Amino acid sequence: MVISVPRLVLAAPSSGSGKTTVATGLMAAFASRGLAVSPHKVGPDYIDPGYHALATGRVGRNLDAYLCGTELIAPLFAHGARGCDLAVVEGVMGLYDGAAGEGELASTAQVAKLLRAPVVLVVDASSQSRSVAALVHGFASWDPEVRVSGVILNKVGSSRHEEMLRKALDESGVPVLGCLRRAAQVDTPARHLGLVPVAERRSDAVDAVGAMAEQVRRGCDLDALYALARGAGELSGAAWDAAEVVASSPPPPLPVPSLGAAAPRPPHRPERPRPQTPDGLRVVAVAGGAAFTFSYAEHAELLTAAGAEVVTFDPLRDEQLPDGTRGLVIGGGFPEVYAPELSANEPLRKAVAELAFGGAPVAAECAGLLYLSRELDGQPMCGVLDVSARMSERLTLGYRDAVAVSDSALAVAGTRMRGHEFHRTVVEPGAGAAPAWGVRAPERRVEGFVQQGVHASYLHTHWASQPGVARRFVERCRTS
Repeated sequence: MVISVPRLVLAAPSSGSGKTTVATGLMAAFASRGLAVSPHKVGPDYIDPGYHALATGRVGRNLDAYLCGTELIAPLFAHGARGCDLAVVEGVMGLYDGAAGEGELASTAQVAKLLRAPVVLVVDASSQSRSVAALVHGFASWDPEVRVSGVILNKVGSSRHEEMLRKALDESGVPVLGCLRRAAQVDTPARHLGLVPVAERRSDAVDAVGAMAEQVRRGCDLDALYALARGAGELSGAAWDAAEVVASSPPPPLPVPSLGAAAPRPPHRPERPRPQTPDGLRVVAVAGGAAFTFSYAEHAELLTAAGAEVVTFDPLRDEQLPDGTRGLVIGGGFPEVYAPELSANEPLRKAVAELAFGGAPVAAECAGLLYLSRELDGQPMCGVLDVSARMSERLTLGYRDAVAVSDSALAVAGTRMRGHEFHRTVVEPGAGAAPAWGVRAPERRVEGFVQQGVHASYLHTHWASQPGVARRFVERCRTS
């Protein structure tokens, strides 16, 4: 199979240069021309893809060579871009920045090479003039395999400033494909973990994306950018397919009597009746809404391919789990921002606890871990785990190599996966009697909790790297 989707990678010399604004604006501007635009983000970031989805009307997808492996970058890209006229890939950090201590691994440069895609460098020109040529020359010549094929100048102060920048870059051999002035209306608010997600500010986000598109239309040569994208080299190989990878993954081992350490059941919680679902259908409820916005699109696709009916619910609004729920997935997000509202929804907290104490499989990552705790910043949560969670001033951030310590609804002990941590909270204790993961770096430790059917951890993982996770989880929905 040959992949020939026109494509561009938007990169920058460093974080804060404005590549999210420019990439999102480009996506929206091209979509407004009637093109089917496939949005992608390098790295583990969950928030930027939400803005990409708003700009294009398509699911924003991540391309992470650390979490998924370099061999999956092109197949996952082809899966997302299938049937599209153009793909725009937003980079991460600086062009050559990747996983700490791992060389180019997981960098924008590596992904651009794997996709054989031209790179457009977004440069914050607010504090420079002629020096911009030296900066661009350095980035363009650092790795000959990376095709830096154009520059978009961002935060330009005036017509005179633009003239000086363009004159300097005439000597670099890298064409200027856009010049954007400073514009407050395209700014997006941020807090302790980055931009505020779309789900929390949808109306304002729609206006912001519209402003980004208009700024790009005025300041960029869209025809030249599209021509550059059409010049991307062909890729060979098949697109990733959830049904195929689930079917070819190893069958899950037979159920074991107990999945990790069992927690004592509080006497006031009645035995949960097993829901009756037609034809053996396994409903997997997935937390969504403003408090739980972090998820990879491939997770729901894998669960569906494994035989589940995936139903989204909002813990801020829904007082009961979806009818027929046999398993629960609670991903990342910002429960710390909504702790009072989550706590006030006592009927749903009780329903989650009853499901978990009844032995149903529950996969909780980061925000999900906090929601299952006894309390979060003093606010009662679901009480599934006997831990206390609170905000912290310390940012925990980075890729992790992990191995499953305990048999769980997700994996057998010894399964190796890679993950990512990104939070400003702590839970005490940090691990249960049956930990979820053993983590090698930055220090050797165990973390997380395996308790009956519950697997809860700070680690964000990408199931495309281990599709057997979804197959095992759905099978446990059937047998729990």
